[in-house]
Amino acid sequence: MPLRSPLYSQRSLVLTLVALLGAGFLATSLLSYFASRESIRDNIVNTELPLTSDTVYSEIQKDLVRPILISSMMSRDTFMRDWVVNGEQNPEQMTRYLDEVMTHYGAYTAFFVSNATLTYYHAKGVLKQVKVDEPRDTWYFRVRDMQDPYEINVDPDLANKDNLTFFINYKVYDYHNRFIGAAGVGLTVDAVIKLIDKYQQRYQRSVYFVDTFGRLVLTGAEGGPEGAHIGQSLGELESMKSLVSQLPKPHSGSYEYSTQGQGHFLNVRFIPELNWYLFVDKREDGALSEIRQSLYLNLLICLLVTLIVLALLNRVIKRFQAKIQAHATLDSLTELPNRRGFDILAAQALHEAQRETKPLTALLLDLDHFKALNDTYGHMAGDQVLIGFARDLQSCLRHADIVCRWGGEEFIVLLKDTDGETGQKIAEKIRQHVEQHKYAYDGHSLHLTVSIGATTVQRDDTLHTLLSRADHAMYRAKQTGRNRTCMEMPHSTYA
Repeated sequence: MPLRSPLYSQRSLVLTLVALLGAGFLATSLLSYFASRESIRDNIVNTELPLTSDTVYSEIQKDLVRPILISSMMSRDTFMRDWVVNGEQNPEQMTRYLDEVMTHYGAYTAFFVSNATLTYYHAKGVLKQVKVDEPRDTWYFRVRDMQDPYEINVDPDLANKDNLTFFINYKVYDYHNRFIGAAGVGLTVDAVIKLIDKYQQRYQRSVYFVDTFGRLVLTGAEGGPEGAHIGQSLGELESMKSLVSQLPKPHSGSYEYSTQGQGHFLNVRFIPELNWYLFVDKREDGALSEIRQSLYLNLLICLLVTLIVLALLNRVIKRFQAKIQAHATLDSLTELPNRRGFDILAAQALHEAQRETKPLTALLLDLDHFKALNDTYGHMAGDQVLIGFARDLQSCLRHADIVCRWGGEEFIVLLKDTDGETGQKIAEKIRQHVEQHKYAYDGHSLHLTVSIGATTVQRDDTLHTLLSRADHAMYRAKQTGRNRTCMEMPHSTYA
């Protein structure tokens, strides 16, 4: 009980601290909520929308910008460059490569156009030869002559029934920085629109993209502001005139504008990978509702975290308590029960033997001349011998038997369901095993013997009287020459 009280006190203290922290968090959240209602506008403009914009930008990097990264990888791929430099000898190799890009990365289309042969390679095979005078091929010659490493444009995809597709056209150079072709992948316009709709539904904001000239380049399925479509300029929209007056050209930042009496908060962020601006628009009327939802979410998270922390702390305390109890009842050197641990196990075993009238034999073992071994080889050698002896002692016993280190070089064994005769045989087995065994330490072969005192439990025995007889028997074994087993029963005479 003395060991447990501090732990229970500690647990009470931890629970009190958790309760205080939870109450403090709850009070702070409520006070913050009431105070924040007066500063919602600043909070939305300076915190909420920029964070939403950052989150959407992260999603774009994962979803929309991914084709750019794939195209960039293709433009630097050593296989593609080596294949072109070596004369494009096997078109099927390029076809398989492009098909692998489509399959592995889930691209809608993948292509490569060689500058040497003007051959348009696709995952489905060779599509055609691009020509300067063919209107559908002007994109390639534009890419060849541009300064930027890549472009994004919308064109019909010849290989997919002329479906309108967002192409990422990336310039490919050889190892001497000479232009050798254009490669890339594509996304269908429908797929990109679905991405925008996903962002708008997830974040409950209007999300659309505008180019550097203020024209809509990407919107959801229902269009941009007032249902505006791709290609329309923001300046053409009546609802955006108040915004355009303060933002003639797109520029990163936070803005406020009104349309039809309804306030709007807007965050604009430049996306360098696309050379577009991301617009995240929020109507003012939903602000209070979202703040409340945020409060409820925070309270729920607080509750969950508090419960989790409480459960973890409770688990840690239990483990700590079990570890302390284990350290208190185990010998640190041999990992056998110590006196404290033995008292607990022995009391139970003695009670069972007397209640069920079963035999119980006690052995007290003492290593002979152990002090001389320590003096000769050092205490490290003695520790190794004790560890080895404990291991050998356990190997001679059953799992149900109780063995402990009593102290120093003394050990105690309780043999359950074992009468005196059988107990004496087991003691002799242990003694002979130790006598024949040698313990290696630092190049030395250490030999020792053990003296054993044995006795059996009687009806009126206490643990003290049982061990006292075993001690007398062991003392007799020492006095009569060591390395032997002596048995002692009540009222016997000592010879």
